[in-house]
Amino acid sequence: MSNFSNDLAAVAKLKEQHGGNWGAISADSAARMRAQNRFQTGIEIAKYTAAIMREDMAAYDADSSQYTQSLGCWHGFIGQQKLIAIKKHFGTTKRKYLYLSGWMVAALRSEFGPLPDQSMHEKTSVAALIAELYTFLRQADARELGGLFRQLDEAQGDAKQAIQDQIDNFETHVVPIVADIDAGFGNAEATYLMAKQMIEAGACCIQIENQVSDEKQCGHQDGKVTVPHEDFLAKINAVRYAFLELGVDDGVIVARTDSLGAGLTKQIAVTREPGDLGDQYNSFLDVEEITPADMKNGDVVLNRNGKLVRPKRLPSNLYQFKAGTGEARCILDSITSLQNGADMIWIETEKPHVGQIGAMMAEIRKVVPNAKLVYNNSPSFNWTLNFRQQIFDSMSESGADMSAYDRADLMNVCYDETDLAALADDKIRTFQADSAREAGIFHHLITLPTYHTAALSTDNLAKEYFGEQGMLGYVAGVQRKEIRQGIACVKHQNMAGSDMGDDHKEYFAGDAALKASGKDNTMNQF
Repeated sequence: MSNFSNDLAAVAKLKEQHGGNWGAISADSAARMRAQNRFQTGIEIAKYTAAIMREDMAAYDADSSQYTQSLGCWHGFIGQQKLIAIKKHFGTTKRKYLYLSGWMVAALRSEFGPLPDQSMHEKTSVAALIAELYTFLRQADARELGGLFRQLDEAQGDAKQAIQDQIDNFETHVVPIVADIDAGFGNAEATYLMAKQMIEAGACCIQIENQVSDEKQCGHQDGKVTVPHEDFLAKINAVRYAFLELGVDDGVIVARTDSLGAGLTKQIAVTREPGDLGDQYNSFLDVEEITPADMKNGDVVLNRNGKLVRPKRLPSNLYQFKAGTGEARCILDSITSLQNGADMIWIETEKPHVGQIGAMMAEIRKVVPNAKLVYNNSPSFNWTLNFRQQIFDSMSESGADMSAYDRADLMNVCYDETDLAALADDKIRTFQADSAREAGIFHHLITLPTYHTAALSTDNLAKEYFGEQGMLGYVAGVQRKEIRQGIACVKHQNMAGSDMGDDHKEYFAGDAALKASGKDNTMNQF
């Protein structure tokens, strides 16, 4: 029996047990409402979606073409429309997730107003957005099933069974969220407490980075400061304990390293013997050899292979790493995290280059053969310029005449119709598949795409509507396209729950229900 049939039988039995005072209750209506509200708690969602991620990770290990993707969403409605669009275009949500960006929480969801990505927003804003996203995804389920139930009531014969099959095999809009906890918003205890809130809201996957909490910067800006491995591993443990306490045994942890672009550390790691983890961290410090006579008041010195060395300390009281050590530090960070509780890694890079990412992953996989990467296909990259320059370099190396191109100016529109531009666009198009195959990337995400699409679409509408096009700016640029592309929210009353409200009014009040639908409902024009 389907879940719907089971619920129908269960409610019918309850109704029978309660006798006449439940006479107005329809078992069919109650079963429909249960089907439209499959997930009762965030913990249920976290358990369900964690299992999906684990299955997807195993499928990727067997076949790298089975990589996963997500787009960052800053509001429940945006996430909902994304999943509705995915189901419409592809018929399934398999291997399609949501990403929750700490950057967008800071920029768009803080009560302080827009903030830089420095963990200054309210901690609870992240869990609140997770809960909001799942509220809208569950509403998408209810809306679509409500439409199927109405079709079922009107159908006859074989058509009725076909619709019932759609109901019985309904695929939920609820998918995994990869949720950004930044650097943990404090010490390990603060990380644990916030992770619990996020999991209780529905998060099955938490991404945490190795920056200092109180010095945290956006991964694509200067001034990043990392912490010694033992400090970071304590926070990974804190997240794992949060998952285990709440019974989400399959919870996924993504350990992000910002070491490629982070040249500073706030702490010198504790080391007990040569070659231990602390000693390896300290080996990357930029130091100068000194004698006791060279020591100044307040100097911090290290014994390195019997020699006295002084780490270079900045006026900010931070220590700097040796130049050119970023990739080696990323590799060590990643291996250490995977060996100590993380399920996947994230390496924040300065450009989208399959060769660079693949080279680091090759070193990591020498130690952890099934290492998998979550990768930020960042809007901070100038994708057009980066890939045109990559093609320019490869053509130059092969001996092609490049005199018609200015490498520094390849973003110029004058190059848009060239062979070089076409080759670059093709490499952008295949970047995700190529890097999944060659660089171990299991999950591709774009952190801030809907931030940019909202700005772009609003700019276009404002330009037309407030300009000479007037109302045609909206009609031609928005509504006509919505109708012709089959965008669900063109019927905005339906999307906001009007039809579901009518269903409930009929369940609750029967023929006495005052419903919003009818011949005078302007939504009938669509």
